[in-house]
Amino acid sequence: MPELIIIHAISLPPERFGGPGVEQLFTNRLDPAGHPYYAQIHTLRVSAHYFVRRTGETLCFVPPEQRAWHAGVSSWRGRARCNDFSIGIELEGCDTLPFEAVQYVALAGLLADLCARFPITGITGHSDVAPGRKTDPGPWFSWMRLRRLLTDAGHGEVACQVEPEGRAGGDEGALMHWPFPVGARPA
Repeated sequence: MPELIIIHAISLPPERFGGPGVEQLFTNRLDPAGHPYYAQIHTLRVSAHYFVRRTGETLCFVPPEQRAWHAGVSSWRGRARCNDFSIGIELEGCDTLPFEAVQYVALAGLLADLCARFPITGITGHSDVAPGRKTDPGPWFSWMRLRRLLTDAGHGEVACQVEPEGRAGGDEGALMHWPFPVGARPA
């Protein structure tokens, strides 16, 4: 039974959004000729329970009652092998760009649903269960924004499960520094 939810970020190819790469990776169909980066990773056998696209569309790859291979070598509250007791949610994103507002809304709704269905006692980032090895969801992810969305939607008990505090002084200011107009965001 899952007790933990781990938030990740992924983009394939790196820092490019909207293509089929992530779906292909999580279904073991990544074409090594599709992009030079894919040749390095096409043999990986990884999966996640959910994937939230930049548009907010949410895909389920593995039912949350089953194990997915998203955390790798990991530990939470002294307990190793997080894949055995966690749900992995991948956000389409990277360490160098902010996430979309609609992704936070979709994530908050998904977290509320999962916490109602399972005895979740923590929500954290991949970087928190695999420090030094992983950096996602990265410095542009706003834990405070997620907490506020959950609280404003009447899910304060879920907001209390979110462990990372975010950056000192608040994440929200950093999210306002998007370097180009919404319509000009890179694809």
